[in-house]
Amino acid sequence: MDFMARSSGRESEMEIPVFKMDGKSAGTMTVDEQSLGGEVNPALLKQAFVMYHANTRQGSARTKTRSMVEGSTRKLYKQKGTGNSRVGPARVPGRKGGSMAHAKLKGREDYHLEMPRKMKRKANRNALLAKLLDNEVKVLDTFEMKAPKTKSVVEMLEKLGVNRSCLVAVKPDNDNVRLAARNVEDVTVCNAEQLTCFEMLNHRFMVISKADLEAWLSGPSSKTDKSGSRVPNAQAAATKKSSKKKSSKKSGGE
Repeated sequence: MDFMARSSGRESEMEIPVFKMDGKSAGTMTVDEQSLGGEVNPALLKQAFVMYHANTRQGSARTKTRSMVEGSTRKLYKQKGTGNSRVGPARVPGRKGGSMAHAKLKGREDYHLEMPRKMKRKANRNALLAKLLDNEVKVLDTFEMKAPKTKSVVEMLEKLGVNRSCLVAVKPDNDNVRLAARNVEDVTVCNAEQLTCFEMLNHRFMVISKADLEAWLSGPSSKTDKSGSRVPNAQAAATKKSSKKKSSKKSGGE
């Protein structure tokens, strides 16, 4: 089964083909299309992609203004009579070894962008929908290796029809796959629990195991409702209650 198809019983469900590591079919898995946004939202995906991309900037480029350049403030030539240009000191931007008229002084925080958490998670799920509709997600029934051999990963990608850049999403404890795939050209290894739209859209194909994909779909990192809160409600209430007790004790002691 080479192409994804919607099941006839429910229009909102998508049948995604599942493969073995040797490229043979291993059945299908069902994903609710509505839970991924129903349809691709290009504006949301672009906004999220730009945000993730901007937040990768280090902001480490630096040039010097006139006050930062070392040197004398003496005027090089007198104003008239020498035939030279009317220049000031050697630190002016127009001279070699001088300063920059518009120096680069921005840091990482100056390029930082933000989006509401729900929008980011909706963009992540919508990016997965876009990849599924284009048949660019290769789901494996099992994604394990006995030894970290790069040759095995290359052969697997060839059998799966991956001929462009590829994102391999595995859990951090899957050391053999992670070590074997990181040396392959045009292949990027990422944490399957922290998939983002930037990583998915920045590669043509994505390879992930069925268990990891199901865990991501049901995990908190892709939830858009209150159940996806970083701190569960019960835990947050307990933390808030304990902090109130501590503050009341301190005020009572004083």
